[in-house]
Amino acid sequence: MQKINKNAVLALLSLTSLVFLLFQLYYYKFYLSQKNGAVFSKVRGSQSGQDSTRWHVVRKFLGLLSSHNIPVYLIDPLILGLVDKDFEQIRSSPDSPSPECRYFCAPRDFTTFALLDKTWKHEVGLFRTAEKMGFQWLKIINKDPRLDGMDDLSGIEIPLHYIFKLASHAIHLVVFYERSGNYLWHGPLRLKQHMDRKFVPFRKLHFGRYPGAYEKPELLLVSIDDLKVQIPKNPSSFLEEMSHSRFLECRYREARAFFQLYPDDASLDAVEFRKKAKSLLHLAALTLNNLGVKFWLSSGTCLGWYRQCNVIPHSKDVDLGVFIRDYKADIIPAFQKAGLPLKHKFGKVEDSLELSFQGEDDVKLDIFFFYEEDDHIWNGGTQAKSGKKFKCTLGLPCCFHPGARCLFFPASPLGSSSLLPLKHWSKLFSFWQQLVMLALQLVW
Repeated sequence: MQKINKNAVLALLSLTSLVFLLFQLYYYKFYLSQKNGAVFSKVRGSQSGQDSTRWHVVRKFLGLLSSHNIPVYLIDPLILGLVDKDFEQIRSSPDSPSPECRYFCAPRDFTTFALLDKTWKHEVGLFRTAEKMGFQWLKIINKDPRLDGMDDLSGIEIPLHYIFKLASHAIHLVVFYERSGNYLWHGPLRLKQHMDRKFVPFRKLHFGRYPGAYEKPELLLVSIDDLKVQIPKNPSSFLEEMSHSRFLECRYREARAFFQLYPDDASLDAVEFRKKAKSLLHLAALTLNNLGVKFWLSSGTCLGWYRQCNVIPHSKDVDLGVFIRDYKADIIPAFQKAGLPLKHKFGKVEDSLELSFQGEDDVKLDIFFFYEEDDHIWNGGTQAKSGKKFKCTLGLPCCFHPGARCLFFPASPLGSSSLLPLKHWSKLFSFWQQLVMLALQLVW
């Protein structure tokens, strides 16, 4: 009798355990999955293990930063490209659960985030917590160009990039710094000699091959695959900006060597002109950016940046270049509305167009339009006093960032004479003719 009772008790306990286990499975499937969003079932279920890993690594990384109150925003071009296609839906329903993991589960080796330097200073605590969570990390530092100048070439190093690796996925955290031109800058990713070059596939990184410059983006908090994250308010504009974000630092050492041979003009007139020229350049950049017209520093203005890291004080004007394909009829009205009346208009849209606008006092803004052929680029020029016309052909350009950062710097038509501080157009043009007469075609 006692033996039968013992077996009955064991059977009852086994049945109870089975019922309890079934209840747990039911509870997880029909309650927790609804509470935490459909992405859990998608990521842990039908998605592959590799896809699931990406989402989980991003979630853990965002949790790590949230615990240390570090604000970041997503700049990963692959994910932003996918988000941009569904942007209206994502923006209109920021709290709706995702039916599937469409973005953070996309195949890739990295997920890239941006960090503003001024929003975070205490990295030691972050690294300790990251290690406890299983992350491996790498910190890349380099010299701070903001402290470079003609008088002092600084050796101070600052953090530029961080890599956080967990399982088979890595997070690339790009540090952005605010520069004096009111834009954001990130540095290049250059590994020190002692660093592990196999830590991650560095060549696949989207940021760090060269320095970059960006406008300050407006940010938007959205839910992507049930993860709260900040992204640029206009993803398509940010992605377009990436294509021409390469930044060229001024050549301070060469400029200092130039001024050792030819002392800088520090007269009151030179200081006043440079102030007005930079103000005019800022206004011109703002006007063209508002129109969506790409431009670059050209002629003497670009030469000043390249040769002496400043505006040439005896140039007396500001020069910009624009491809004729980017010409808009709104350019003249926009500049006039900005307080810059049209002074000269030479040529026409289909041939040798040049616009001149009058700035403060005698400082003039010249916009030269460049025409593209299969194997060369050319622009036409008109001498204001004589009316003589010239056509200058150039090789294909190198492209950099617009605005106060050169977008286009062709080989100087002045050749080696560009290193001389010549002040008269007649002498400049004489050098031009002697050195590149074969490249210059005088067609009128």
